[in-house]
Amino acid sequence: MSYVELPGAKVPIRMWTDPATVEEGALQQLRNVATLPWIKGLAVMPDVHYGKGATVGSVIAMRGAVCPAAVGVDIGCGMSAVKTSLTANDLPGDLSRLRSRIEQAIPVGRGMHDDPVDPGRLHGFATSGWDDFWTRFGGVADAVKWREERAAKQMGTLGSGNHMIELCLDQSDAVWLMLHSGSRNIGKELAEHHIGVAQSLPHNQGLVDRDLAVFVADTPQMGAYRNDLYWAQEYAKYNRAIMMGLLKDVVRREFKKAKPTFEQEISCHHNYVAEERYQGVDLLVTRKGAIRAGSGEYGIIPGSMGTSSYIVKGLGNEKAFNSASHGAGRRMSRNAAKRRFTVRDLEEQTRGVECRKDSGVLDEIPGAYKNIDQVMEQQRDLVEVVAKLKQFVCVKG
Repeated sequence: MSYVELPGAKVPIRMWTDPATVEEGALQQLRNVATLPWIKGLAVMPDVHYGKGATVGSVIAMRGAVCPAAVGVDIGCGMSAVKTSLTANDLPGDLSRLRSRIEQAIPVGRGMHDDPVDPGRLHGFATSGWDDFWTRFGGVADAVKWREERAAKQMGTLGSGNHMIELCLDQSDAVWLMLHSGSRNIGKELAEHHIGVAQSLPHNQGLVDRDLAVFVADTPQMGAYRNDLYWAQEYAKYNRAIMMGLLKDVVRREFKKAKPTFEQEISCHHNYVAEERYQGVDLLVTRKGAIRAGSGEYGIIPGSMGTSSYIVKGLGNEKAFNSASHGAGRRMSRNAAKRRFTVRDLEEQTRGVECRKDSGVLDEIPGAYKNIDQVMEQQRDLVEVVAKLKQFVCVKG
């Protein structure tokens, strides 16, 4: 589909979905965003749903301003995927050992490594910039300085919620590795600190929603936020790279006879800010639950723990600020999913997948998410599909 345009106070609201299918709370959040004095454009992805301040699945382009709540608290959260030389014929009949080995190598939930991972021991990991990255931790907000040791030990860990590690098959029966995570606790604490600072600033006192508080250009608060934001986005990227390195090591050990090789990694943020230029104007583009989909750029759009995911290539649609959805998107809240579904439902909806099937991940049941194939259909003018994947192992926190 092409987009539907709804009126907004300062800019129109371009939606790549049927507005009738979007809950009223999310629609109101979009209307609120469209009132911001600094806004220059708003694009809404088909996975849109209610969030804090700004909806998940929205792309907000502003001039000289950025809203930290419109980035989200998991700064730099995103996806990585890599195609391997393995095929379905290489897989064992029992996948439980493989899943167990992954869980042993990569801490999940609130877990962390006993000691920080040395990236130098990971096969092929590019360590250039690593020492400089950690040196720059000295320049982030004082409020999180005491978290350095924890941040170092959480580097290369999964987290919980919708974060996952998967092994998938594409339609040619090739095995792919795929994972989803972000900046862990350090990103969350940086985000919450700066959201609090923004809410205290005088220019934000008259906003329709205090969660839409912004930083404006050429102020010390904006400088401090952008410094910490870009550091956290880098943390998230390194976090995924180290996890992928650990995952590849597991695969090498478990499939030693097949001598697996790996193609070039695809990686993309979906909670972040980028400096981009549209129609001759420099803008700060915030993607919250959206990926960049510039012409020819590769991206990853996952479904849920029992459905398909997609490797895509962007079509460079400037009406959407070169963006696409970050996934299927939730169709019900976590609490609603726990009330609606049972563990038996989870077992049924994840049949054929080696994964947790207990009450602890019931809020991640596929039925709590929108139909990924319908979401993909709604953004045919944003991306083209390169590969369709279906998981056979899924690790959750």
